[in-house]
Amino acid sequence: MGRANWQCGAGAEGRGVIELGIQAVLNLHREWLEGREGGRRAVLTGQSFNDAALQGANLQKAGLRQTSWLEADLSAADLSGAELESADFRRATLSEADFSEAQMLGVRLEEAWMTRAQFADARLQTCLFNGVSAAETRWMGAELLQCDFSHARLPGAAFHQARLFECNFSGSDLDSAVFYHARLQLCRLCGAVLSSANFGLARLLTCDFHAATMDFARLSRADLTRSQFDRASMQECDFREAKLTGASFTRAVLCGSRFGEADLSLADLRGANLRGACELTAAQLMAARTDDRTILPDGRRGPYLKGSGAESPRRR
Repeated sequence: MGRANWQCGAGAEGRGVIELGIQAVLNLHREWLEGREGGRRAVLTGQSFNDAALQGANLQKAGLRQTSWLEADLSAADLSGAELESADFRRATLSEADFSEAQMLGVRLEEAWMTRAQFADARLQTCLFNGVSAAETRWMGAELLQCDFSHARLPGAAFHQARLFECNFSGSDLDSAVFYHARLQLCRLCGAVLSSANFGLARLLTCDFHAATMDFARLSRADLTRSQFDRASMQECDFREAKLTGASFTRAVLCGSRFGEADLSLADLRGANLRGACELTAAQLMAARTDDRTILPDGRRGPYLKGSGAESPRRR
């Protein structure tokens, strides 16, 4: 069967995209995907599709290295399994586009509109998502290395079982995002909005949540080892059975949060506000660091003293 690549890059032999026409290239690519005689894989290296209207285009497994799609409309396009090294999608419309299993290295997506786009099992490295509008995007099982999501809008995004290393979400809106069973290491989420986010069973290792808004977040059975939540707002969070070993909550607001069976060994609660926090025990507070600025569950100032009863919130 005809399974050769259709070379459309600069200097490639044969007719390029401009001469043949993008629709003809897409038709040949579809035939290649179907294994039909005469089909050709689209390898569009170095081509420019700025402002193109390609809604629903099928570019599954296409070679799209160094391509430019500035302000193009690729809504509902299929880019699953595509090779996207150094591609440029700045300000593009990518709503409901499918990047599942794509290989993305150095891709630029700043200020793109990508509501409900799919990135399941994709591999992304040094990609730029600054300022994207990416509500309800799906990242299940994706691997993200050194990607920048600063000031991105990602409410309702789903990162189930994703792995993120040295990624930056500072200033981003991740309201109600789901990181269930995800692994985040050395990530920055300073000033991010994570209200009602779900981190159940997640591993948040040495991450920085300084000044983040995390009210009503679910962190039950999560591992927060050595992560920083200094000055974060974490009211009515669920920390039950979480591992908070060496985590820093200095000057964090933890009012009304639940800590049943959480491991607070060496957790830094100096200056933290624990007023109304429940399910804490004397042993837990003795294992943590408190000081005279700490507000204990019963409203008294710390440091916590064994036998004081300050671990129990006052009944109204």
